[in-house]
Amino acid sequence: MQNLNEDNNKSRRKFSITRLRFLLVAFAISFSLAGCQQFVIISYLLHGPPSIEPDFDAETGESMSIPDVTVAVVCFAPTELKWKFPQLDEQVATHVSFRLGQNHITMIHPDYVKAWIDEHPDWEKAEEIGEAFKADYVIEIELADFSLHEGTSTTLFRGRTEAYVHVVKIDEDGYADRIFTKEVDFSFPTRVPRSSYDQSQTAFQKEYLSRLSEKIGWMFYDRFHGDMIGWAN
Repeated sequence: MQNLNEDNNKSRRKFSITRLRFLLVAFAISFSLAGCQQFVIISYLLHGPPSIEPDFDAETGESMSIPDVTVAVVCFAPTELKWKFPQLDEQVATHVSFRLGQNHITMIHPDYVKAWIDEHPDWEKAEEIGEAFKADYVIEIELADFSLHEGTSTTLFRGRTEAYVHVVKIDEDGYADRIFTKEVDFSFPTRVPRSSYDQSQTAFQKEYLSRLSEKIGWMFYDRFHGDMIGWAN
């Protein structure tokens, strides 16, 4: 046990020395540059990379990340898309809900929303869901097109989604107002398609929905420059 503790202490000392060397080199580089570049690099080292403000926050002056604010997600898919991709609307709503929940937004569980929709087949407006769950906001995802293949190919995967994302706000008196709308035109991988010989369609669809949920999620929580670098292929 003593040897193990000694090894751990040595490892921590090596890590600290390595980190210190990195910071010294970085500061040396920063001071060799002119003007505000120095301050940009120093700020990056001290505070991390600058984040990008969510579109929703920038356009409305509101935020879904505030404590005690609750959000529900609902997705609409045309019948022709649901023939090809059964339960697509539920899958998209679930992925986006979990993605927002992972980023400190309080969500109504998608299973509860699905159960309510099943029990109320004649519902028409998103605010009905907001009122049922006493949510502050309802995110509506309106799918226009959805595909998993590159063009007409059957051997190349490249997902594509065209959609509109709306946000309905429900106030304390139950009054609902659509306060945000954003168009989505998203493809993944972003640069080159992927061979279907390397991955099953089920696995690719799951990965694509994960990336799509991130793309939509960035409308509502901070992200960083370079987050999409690994999405090229």
